[in-house]
Amino acid sequence: MKYIETFREGDKISDIYLCKYRQLATAKNGKAYENVVLQDKTGTIDAKIWDPNSSGINEFEVMDYIFIAGDVTSFQGNLQLNIKRARRAQQGEYVAADYLPVSEKDIDQMYDELMDCMKLVANPYLQKLIHMYYIDNPSFIDAFKKHSAAKTVHHSFVGGLLEHTLGVVKLCIFYTQQYPYLNRDLLLTAALFHDIGKLKELSNFPENDYTDDGQLLGHIVMGCELVGFGCRHIKDFPKKLMSELQHCILAHHGELEFGSPKKPALAEAMALNYADNTDAKLETMREILKSAGDNRDWLGFNKLFDSNLRRSSEL
Repeated sequence: MKYIETFREGDKISDIYLCKYRQLATAKNGKAYENVVLQDKTGTIDAKIWDPNSSGINEFEVMDYIFIAGDVTSFQGNLQLNIKRARRAQQGEYVAADYLPVSEKDIDQMYDELMDCMKLVANPYLQKLIHMYYIDNPSFIDAFKKHSAAKTVHHSFVGGLLEHTLGVVKLCIFYTQQYPYLNRDLLLTAALFHDIGKLKELSNFPENDYTDDGQLLGHIVMGCELVGFGCRHIKDFPKKLMSELQHCILAHHGELEFGSPKKPALAEAMALNYADNTDAKLETMREILKSAGDNRDWLGFNKLFDSNLRRSSEL
């Protein structure tokens, strides 16, 4: 199988991929075409079907595994696949594991490291909350290890939620060392739980798409509810501590326009926002540079960063 991360301009592709997106569109000249997104375990690529009525384009739907034949081109600095032929793949023609993007890091090792980090939390009530979800709940642990942190943009792979959470926790540990006035127990627990709502916001792989509750409520609100549920089931859990922990989760996107119901009112909430944003943005940049392959030239304007991007020079 030729994996998407190995695609280069000029390649002729003839293989099976997972269809993550398909939509009919109209070009400026009025001609119909289709936008398609294909996926395998190494990533995704935007594709076009310029002649949807061609006899070579057979029936297939989103989330189908499809055999395609086409050419890799470049458009505005990004690779694109022009599909000439397509059909739904048959059982036995593909192995589903080849199409699930997976963290490049060892998932069990990351989880062990995360739990080692949480040993720094001394507060007994917060430790009980951590154990309720991350130690004593096998089904939660299994889901947390396998889930992504996003539909697209950053950490959108199996193990992505775990990898992102570990990254945020480690940044928060650094913050508490650099700024000792921060409440370490509160900040590290908030970092551990900040994206717990993603388990309900996004469906499992291979879909990895927004659920109805994800669309209607969002992971911030659902994460706050899950933490509140846990706190209320711990005898004598301090009400003020629960409110502060929930506030950190509610404010971790920093600004109302970025989806936070509240702006940070605690130093720990501000630190969590910075850690979350740092890990997400730098992982996004890593994925952009990785997808660029050997291209060391300018990659074109990126909407997320509002800038033209390129890789730094090598010494």
